[in-house]
Amino acid sequence: MPAEPIPALPPETASWLRRRSWRAADRPVDTLLAAKRALGPAGTVSVVLPALDEEATVGDIVRVIRRELMERRPLVDELVVVDSGSTDATAAVAAEAGATVHHRDAILPRLPAAPGKGEVLWRSLLVTRGEIVCFVDADLRAFDPALVSGILGPLLTEPGIQLVKAMYDRPLETDGAVVPAGGGRVTELVARPLLNLHWPELAGFVQPLGGEYAARRSLLERLPFPTGYGVELGLLVDALETAGLDALAQVDVGVRHHRHQDGQALGRMAATIYRTALERLDRTHRLKASADLVHPLLTQFTRDPETRAFTAHSHPVTATERPPMHTLPEYATRR
Repeated sequence: MPAEPIPALPPETASWLRRRSWRAADRPVDTLLAAKRALGPAGTVSVVLPALDEEATVGDIVRVIRRELMERRPLVDELVVVDSGSTDATAAVAAEAGATVHHRDAILPRLPAAPGKGEVLWRSLLVTRGEIVCFVDADLRAFDPALVSGILGPLLTEPGIQLVKAMYDRPLETDGAVVPAGGGRVTELVARPLLNLHWPELAGFVQPLGGEYAARRSLLERLPFPTGYGVELGLLVDALETAGLDALAQVDVGVRHHRHQDGQALGRMAATIYRTALERLDRTHRLKASADLVHPLLTQFTRDPETRAFTAHSHPVTATERPPMHTLPEYATRR
């Protein structure tokens, strides 16, 4: 049988990808410094690292940001690590490297803290001052400062942009073997299908669950924060509802190296993300899977080996069902 033709990208997705996807190299740091100075107080930047038992990596990340983006080029005004209850030396290592360290439980102590990354990100808004807030995971290795400067770029140079996510390759590194695009398993198996089917406007995000993103405080302070693993999907969906698709963007920062979790941890993450999506579908009365709410295409991304650009591919999502066999007259007369 001939192969089924690959459907084109939805027009809105294709248009957004052209207009709101950039590379970090498109905006050199010197250009960003000039834009930051022109913005005055509106260009102040806080970088926040949520951290739980990350003593092996948090110090290197803090040192690189301080050296490259605070001392050599003053793009970042404030560097904060919020410790989420570490039992190792995360807080001490981060402070020694030059970060301002806050413990989660000491922020808003009248409200007992819930476990989870989203709780830490939410509380960080109380102890930071920047009008632009940049979140960076604390388990990254071989940290490149372009990951920060890249996602700050559109916020410093494009007045209409309110939230920017990093896009990158996520190699899976395990037992000495490297699978170039093997990371992001929960993204591909859970988050991307959910977004494509229910929020197709967000189908163009290469890394919707990535922990590296920046946003204007004026947007973040209006959004609810899921306390756990669902925070990235929740913020993205709510930012779409609050600010509109054109206020969202993404920047290619190359490769992201980080620690990978085991299958059971990924299962817990997937369940939390699924529940976060269900809550938003219910809140907006979109839970019913009717034709006008479910978009039957899945957009996926691969890195083009020649151009090094991310290439989008769409695939139909079929859900044909057959009726119960006993309802067919042929079944009753099969003998």
